[in-house]
Amino acid sequence: MHGRNGQKKLWEVIGVQQKQRMSRMRRGEILAALGFALPSLIGVIVFMIIPAINSLYLSFTQYNVLQPPTFIGVENYRAMARDPLFWKSLSNTLYMVVVGVPPQLVTALIIALLLNVDVKGLAFYRAVYFLPSIVPTVAASVLWMWILNPRLGILNAALDKIGIVGPGWLTSTTWSKPSIILMLVWACGQTMIIYLAGLKGIPEHLYEAALIDGANKWASFRYVTLPMLTPTIFFTMVTALIGAFQIFTQAFITTGGGPVNSTLFYVYYLFNNAFSFFKMGYASALAWVLFGIIFVVTIIQFGLRKRWVYYEYDSEGDA
Repeated sequence: MHGRNGQKKLWEVIGVQQKQRMSRMRRGEILAALGFALPSLIGVIVFMIIPAINSLYLSFTQYNVLQPPTFIGVENYRAMARDPLFWKSLSNTLYMVVVGVPPQLVTALIIALLLNVDVKGLAFYRAVYFLPSIVPTVAASVLWMWILNPRLGILNAALDKIGIVGPGWLTSTTWSKPSIILMLVWACGQTMIIYLAGLKGIPEHLYEAALIDGANKWASFRYVTLPMLTPTIFFTMVTALIGAFQIFTQAFITTGGGPVNSTLFYVYYLFNNAFSFFKMGYASALAWVLFGIIFVVTIIQFGLRKRWVYYEYDSEGDA
C-alpha cells in the first residue's frame, strides 16, 4: 500500500509539473500572439476607435475647424429633419441600394457561371472580366465620362448606328443614376471572382446525383447550384449594400452631384458639409446617422439569412 501511495504521489507531482510547463508555454504563445497583433491593434485604436469617438462628440457640437467646437446637444440631428438636401441625398442613395445592387450581383453571377467551364483560353477570359475591377475608380470615371458623352461618346455613336437617339446620360436627371449603375456593373469583377470561388467549392457529386435523378441543366442550377451558393450570395449582398450606401467617387468625378442634385449621394453630401462648408459637427452627425442605417440594414440581413441561406454544416460542424 505504501508503494502504491508513493507511486500515486509521484504521478501527481509529474502531472503538476506538466501543467506548469504547459501553462508557461501557453503564456509564451499568448505573449507572442499579442506581440504580432500589437502594431495592428495600435493602428485600429489610433486611426479608427479614437477618431470614431471624437466624431461622435463632434456630432453634438458646432465646429468649423477654425474655432473650438461648441456643444449644441442634438441640434445637428434635429437640423437633418428640416434639411431638404439630407432627404434628397438619402433618397438618391437608397435608389442606388435598391436599384443598383441587384444588377451588379446578377451580372457577376452570370459571368462567374460562364467562366466556370473548361474552355481554351479560360485564364485570359477571367483576366479580361476581372481587369475593370482593379482600374482606379477615378480613372474609370474619367473613361466613362468619355464613353457617355452625349455628342462625342462611343455609346451614343453605337446607338446612332442602329437608329436610336442616345440620351444625355450624365447630363440627364433621368439617366444620371442609371449611368453610374452601369459603371458599377462594368466593374463587378471582384464579386465575380468571389462567386467563381463559391462555384468551385460546390461538391461535384451533387451534380452527379442530380444527373442520375434526371435533372437538366436548369434543374441542377436551381436545386444544386443556387442553394449551395447562398452563403456566397449572402456575403456579396451584405458587402454590396454597404458599398452602395458609401458611393461617392463616381458622382464626385463625373457629375459633381448634378444635374439638379440627381447624383447628390449621402456620402457626397457629407463630404460637402465637412470640406466645402466646414460644418464638421453636422458632417459628423451625418456620418453617425449613416452608420446607424448601415448597422440596422446589416442586422436585418443577418436576421433573415436563416430563411434562405443554406449551410452544408451547422455551427457545431455536424452534417
